[in-house]
Amino acid sequence: MEKQKRVAAIHDISCFGKCSLTVALPLLSAAGLEACCIPTAVLSTHTGGFSGYTYRDLTDDILPIADHWKSQNITFDAVYTGFLGSADQTNVICQVLDRIVGSNTLIMVDPVMGDNGILYPVFGENFPATMRELCRLAHIIVPNITEAYLLLGEPYKAGPYTEKEINRLLNGLTVLSGGKIVLTGVHFDEYSLGTATLDPTTGERHIVLRPRVEGMYHGTGDVYAGTLLAALMHNFSLQDAAALAADYTVLSINTTKAMDKDVRYGVNFEYNLPTLMQMLRKDGTK
Repeated sequence: MEKQKRVAAIHDISCFGKCSLTVALPLLSAAGLEACCIPTAVLSTHTGGFSGYTYRDLTDDILPIADHWKSQNITFDAVYTGFLGSADQTNVICQVLDRIVGSNTLIMVDPVMGDNGILYPVFGENFPATMRELCRLAHIIVPNITEAYLLLGEPYKAGPYTEKEINRLLNGLTVLSGGKIVLTGVHFDEYSLGTATLDPTTGERHIVLRPRVEGMYHGTGDVYAGTLLAALMHNFSLQDAAALAADYTVLSINTTKAMDKDVRYGVNFEYNLPTLMQMLRKDGTK
């Protein structure tokens, strides 16, 4: 039997409202991966649509966790970072990577900073600059369109976009990070939404579009990124992993929409986890 791969997810824990670690850990586990975590903060709920939530910063615990792992010779096949609470915390994560990343460890950074053209209000103006430094250590980055403009230090442009503009963003992000790019939130009209990928080692570019589902659903970025990493750990190509992640995210959104739940509660990705397990079996075995 093939060795089980081990992934470290570095995110916050929102105790209610499916996002960050409460999405990443079950998705990775369902994919047959050993899911480990470094929590960056604990919140009573996520910040989208809830008021009065509690927030406990765990920055002081992050490096001791990494140091203990290192002392135990614990190795990882991938490290995946998501929401980080501050510029200081981003700098700490760079030190964590220095401690726990081996020569064969895949580093995937989801540079969670904003959406719809707006930097999240919890971050200061200097946050994109520190996130750039983390992205330079990554093999793959997964920004949305807003985050792409923030990383490049450019003013936000609302879509729909041209293929020329998407390629320009991909080129700029690859110069910034040096790694592979999966750009989310790509759309050329009002009827479809998807991703654009660039592998600088081969020069291959691909656009993955799916029919747009109306509405705002919290946690979809985390579902997408977690599924993308799961597919990559199952040796899918970048293009195929991006397509699988898009399909599973849309499936989760449509399941949630059919149940008519409060969208603040997050998407129902759990219901279709058996389907994800089948999707990841490329040879069709059961």
